[in-house]
Amino acid sequence: MLGVAEMFDLHDQTAIVTGAGQGIGEVIARRLAQAGSRVAVADLNYERAGAVAESIGRAAFAVQVDVADAHSVERALQDIFHWAGHVEILVNNAGYAGRAAPISEQTDEDWQKAIAINLTGVFNWCRAIVPHMQGRRYGRIVNIASIAGKEGNPRMIPYSATKAGVIALTKSLGKELATEGICVNSVAPAVVQTKMLEQLTPQQVSYMTDKIPMGRTCTPEEVAAVVHFLSSRDCSFVTGQCYDVSGGRATY
Repeated sequence: MLGVAEMFDLHDQTAIVTGAGQGIGEVIARRLAQAGSRVAVADLNYERAGAVAESIGRAAFAVQVDVADAHSVERALQDIFHWAGHVEILVNNAGYAGRAAPISEQTDEDWQKAIAINLTGVFNWCRAIVPHMQGRRYGRIVNIASIAGKEGNPRMIPYSATKAGVIALTKSLGKELATEGICVNSVAPAVVQTKMLEQLTPQQVSYMTDKIPMGRTCTPEEVAAVVHFLSSRDCSFVTGQCYDVSGGRATY
């Protein structure tokens, strides 16, 4: 049986993983590094990013970035170019669950923060990296969406709406770059056992978990496995897609 390093080999490539200081992003960063990629561990919290990068080793580089701020993204990208010289893979993982509340209790700040991190953050990174990938005639972009973006979760309207936007952005950009050697795909997990769940009520988590035919939450490792394929050269005729990691919750 082939090991991770032999399957979907990523040697001589550089990956950026946002929100990689913890949770799904951290696990994705470790998986891509294990497959041979250099990894820029990008996070708003530089201390967390540094700890993850240090534990990965010389193949990792910590960078502080506010994905909602286009200037911050540009600065981070230039730092990464200075470190690695080139970037083949972008994983837009940074996200914000927000609070569970009916629409009448959602504030302007709740709405704008979700848009800024979950949707504008993806837009900012894609806009920044695409010209570089176009110049090299190669790239892989993986956007972490959510099953909530397909089905909509009650009391999570800002989160659900922005994740739907991520899926649509992925489809549009995948078609836009389809002839340029750049594949753009998204991943839609169901409930993943991370610290982000701490932002939700037990009732909200139960609502989501009860809808999963497998009857359990997803692990970050299961998400990372799908991201690994979509980040590889083996993903050569797949673009504009949304891959569910939902335990059967969604089948479309």
